[in-house]
Formats: sequence, C-alpha cells, structure tokens
Amino acid sequence: MAYLTLNRSHLKHNYDYLDNIFKKHQIDWAIVTKLLCGNEDYLKEVIDLGIKEVCDSRIANLATIKELDPNVQTVFIKPPAMGSVEDVVRYADVSFNSESSTIKMLSEEAQRQGKTHRVTIMIELGDLREGIMGEHLMEFYDKIFELPNIEVVAIGSNLNCLHGVMPSEDKLIQLNLYKQLIEAKFNKKIPWVTGGTSVVLPLLFRQQVPKGINHFRIGETLYFGVDLFEEKPIPEMKPDVLRLYTEIIEITKKPKVPIGVMAANPSGEVFEVDEDDYGKYSYRAILDIGTLDISVDYLIPEDDSIEIVSASSDMLVVDLGAKSPDYKVGDELSFQLKYMGALSLLNSDYIDKRVVDH
Repeated sequence: MAYLTLNRSHLKHNYDYLDNIFKKHQIDWAIVTKLLCGNEDYLKEVIDLGIKEVCDSRIANLATIKELDPNVQTVFIKPPAMGSVEDVVRYADVSFNSESSTIKMLSEEAQRQGKTHRVTIMIELGDLREGIMGEHLMEFYDKIFELPNIEVVAIGSNLNCLHGVMPSEDKLIQLNLYKQLIEAKFNKKIPWVTGGTSVVLPLLFRQQVPKGINHFRIGETLYFGVDLFEEKPIPEMKPDVLRLYTEIIEITKKPKVPIGVMAANPSGEVFEVDEDDYGKYSYRAILDIGTLDISVDYLIPEDDSIEIVSASSDMLVVDLGAKSPDYKVGDELSFQLKYMGALSLLNSDYIDKRVVDH
C-alpha cells in the first residue's frame, strides 16, 4: 500500500535552521501550510514547532488550525471571494487583499462579529497575479484606512508564482518604498512588509534583502530544503521531510519495446521507440500508485539505479535493469518528491499519511 510520511525530526531540523536565520536578521516569519491540505496530524506537527503564525489559502484549513490551537495567528493568503467573507473573518486573523470593495465587506462582517480584521495590501511587482498596481496604491489606501474594524498591518507581494518572475533586490526596495510613501502621506504606521517567500530566501543568504523587508512566509523550503533560485538542495537542510513509499505488486522480465501497433495511451502520450532497445529485455516492477495520485515528473527515486518508465491511472512502471533485481514482490520503493507532487499526494484520499520520527 502506497503511503506518505512526514519526518518529524527532519521538519524540526529545517524549522530550527530557518528560525535561527530569521532571528539573526530580526525578521518575523510564518509557515505556509497550504501544501498539507488540512491534514490534522501534519498541521499539529507544524504547530508543535512553536510557530506563532500560519498561512493557508483554504478557509477549511485555517478552521482546523484554530481548532488545534486558537492562539496561532491565521493568515488567509489570497484575496477572499465575496461569498467567503463571513468565514474569512471568523477563521482568519489576517487576509491578503487587493480589492477595496472586498475589504469594505470584511469591515461590515467584522462589525457583525465584533472583531477587528487585519489586512495585508498586496502590491503588483511584475508577476501579474494578485496585487494593486503601484500607481493606484495611494488612492486604494485612502479608501480603506478609515474603515471600521479593519486594520492594515502589512503590505506584501508575490513573485514567481504565475509567470516565473524572479525576485530581486530592486523589486524589494520598491516594495519597501511603497510602505514609506503610505506612512508619510497618511501618517499611519504599517508594521510589516511581507516581501519574503521561499523563492526570496536565497537573496537573504546573499545579503540582498533590504532591511525594510521584515516578514517572510515560508513553505516549500521548510518541507524540501531547496534553494529555489538555483533549484538545488540547501546543504544545511533536510530534503525529505516528506517521502513517498510504494509497494511492488509485480516484477517480471519483459521486452523493452512494446509489441503490436501503437497509438496514444489514455493520457494522450505516444511512446517513442528507441531502436537500440529492439531485442533487449529488462526487469520491470509495477508499483501501487498512478497518475491519479501523482505525475511521474515529480518523483525522484531514492535508488538512483531505477528508471521511471511511465504510469497509468493506478499503476507506476519502473525499470530495474537487465540483471535479476534484489527486489521482490511486496518490497517498498521510496521516492523524494517535488512540491507539486507532494501537493497531489496530500490532496489524494487514496494515499495514507503517516508521521515518523526517524
């Protein structure tokens, strides 16, 4: 049976490493938990690290976090849909916003619930996802800063999430200047500039993050220990907080080239034959996982001698080589994961999730 593990000690190791870095630079930070898809066991592990602020993009996940620990500050990290305003105010202490009409509704709902709802104004820095264009920021802030039961606590931005626009020192300086302009014009203090995400972290290592950027939101680097600028592991971090284990359900020596007239498979793929493989055989293993659960593009075999062949909806085929393998039916093969692969697995009801401590 295929299952996913979260390694508690590796998670703690990565958390401590990041926490020390941020404390050294006097930067506050939050953990992004949207990858965990609301899994209570995994969310509890994150909360038990001692983090005081958690970010997610699903209201149901924030509700779970509040049930686990009402004292954790919850942040809804996308502009709220109007139909979800009531739940956003109920379960999110802070929300990211880029529409004044939505903030007005948040204000009205916060009054009904007897709360002060805190907001982060998202500013467009070039990746063209959510965010106000800079030239409209003063007009935008003028509309919202006096709304009752609303407190603007930060300005922020997202980069690299849609079009792959990379962060730079210049873009972060620009973000911090927006904060200074607002404070100067309206005589209002904005405590945080949340310009940092996992993709910005390498700039911090290179001393290229301006001092005004005082808040980070970290997800991918915590779970995968990766430098997203160079797409390589950070040596001091653990790359396998999350790991997939699969079971071998068949091992058979078979031809390397399919037999018969070939057309596209159900995924629309047409297999290309390598002429050098005619007449050759290899041992193939079938694993109990398929494209319904994860794309093969996001799997990294722990045994680097194994070659991923392809997958159907419920089965994954790997090539074990021409020699009789050391594996047998019932053995487990493990995989490290890329972010989008882990997201698929965590969103699948067919994959068991476990916490391990070794």
